[in-house]
Amino acid sequence: MAQQREAWEPPTLTTTRYDEDWSSLADVQRRDGRWPEPLKYIPLGGAAYATVGAELRVRDESFQNNLWGGADAPNDSYQWIRLVPSADIHVGRFRAFVQPIAAYAIGVAPSAGPVDQTRLDLLQGFADIRFGEARTGDADGTGITLRAGRQMIALGTERLIGTRYGPNVPLAFDGFRALASLNGTKLSMFAVRPVQPGSGTFDDRRSRAKLLWGAYANRGGLDLYYLGYRNQQARSGGLTGSERRHTLGARFFGNQSGWHWNVEGAYQFGRFSGETISAWTVGTEFGHRFASIAGQPDAVMRFNVVSGDKRPGGRLGTFNAMFPKGKYFGELSPVGPYNIVSLNPRVGMGLGSNVSASIASMVYWRYSRRDGIYDVPGNLVRAADGATAKFIGSEAEATLAWQATPELELSTSMSVFGPGRFIKQTGASRTIGMLGLEANFRF
Repeated sequence: MAQQREAWEPPTLTTTRYDEDWSSLADVQRRDGRWPEPLKYIPLGGAAYATVGAELRVRDESFQNNLWGGADAPNDSYQWIRLVPSADIHVGRFRAFVQPIAAYAIGVAPSAGPVDQTRLDLLQGFADIRFGEARTGDADGTGITLRAGRQMIALGTERLIGTRYGPNVPLAFDGFRALASLNGTKLSMFAVRPVQPGSGTFDDRRSRAKLLWGAYANRGGLDLYYLGYRNQQARSGGLTGSERRHTLGARFFGNQSGWHWNVEGAYQFGRFSGETISAWTVGTEFGHRFASIAGQPDAVMRFNVVSGDKRPGGRLGTFNAMFPKGKYFGELSPVGPYNIVSLNPRVGMGLGSNVSASIASMVYWRYSRRDGIYDVPGNLVRAADGATAKFIGSEAEATLAWQATPELELSTSMSVFGPGRFIKQTGASRTIGMLGLEANFRF
């Protein structure tokens, strides 16, 4: 689907890396002479080959009045450094993928958290075997891939299951996955546990409390999915208990004649700490790329509604986004997709010489007055505490990115979040400011 990419998204390569297919470089006539090509197809004898890649990202974030002045360190400036090399080995129908990570944070106050720093550890490491003719991710042909090990998973637009690529430490899962392709229909089935980064070296461990399973199908511009989720240490509304939640969802997307769209809806049911769960979300995105205008500007309007809890102590109505993408609404995302109504117009365009820019605004309201607001991981940021206002606040953001070489991107963003009546009724209410600077080298 043609859509304006976010400033933090890589321009040429994938975030997961394992779904890149470089086998065509076995034919030297199909090479264009770029320096990484000898590393993308390394013959190992017979039909076996290896692919090597890497990412080095340095990012600086500076906050003023983080969490509207209510954070432990409201004025903070820190650096993220991430080195992620990878090796992909193919031997006939067998394949092994290994991707270590070195992720460090400098200056995070009061201390670096699990998304800031994991030091040296294993980000991804799995083996798989392929049956049939289609490769993993192929739209045509027939094939099945069985996979076991540690891997990042990105489903759809990552509203519910994402890689958390924006922060310094991406999200990975341990477990099993089966990927099938049948003449245009793709199906992913999985049973996995999220990996919890530790503060030391080689101490990342799979969660014992959380389990995710499900099936995600795609054909053309339609996705259908079921997700099962269990958390034995869930928290909601001041309660702690066991949560078992089921999600049924669909996504319709596509593009035609410059127009592009992405509409997704999901319903959740299950039980949490003796309460019945009934929650839902609808997200829409409609846009148009003006190809005949210089810079080919792309105008997009996004509108999201995510249910919240209306009757504390009864039926639980707060939607659980589970494992959403990092930086959900933009570079500055102090609120996440829980109990929220959001409106997000955005315009992006090319400025020439491999430079692109975007400007966006976001406006947020609470869906339910009896529920509070949450951050992207789902932690309660502000409880309702009897506040009557729904308006959370408004945000403005501008980004600028320069693709200096095919491998190196330099980008910057400026964001401002003005508090609304709900924030003013429930605590500190200063305007948040954020400046982001990033250099990302990938091959």
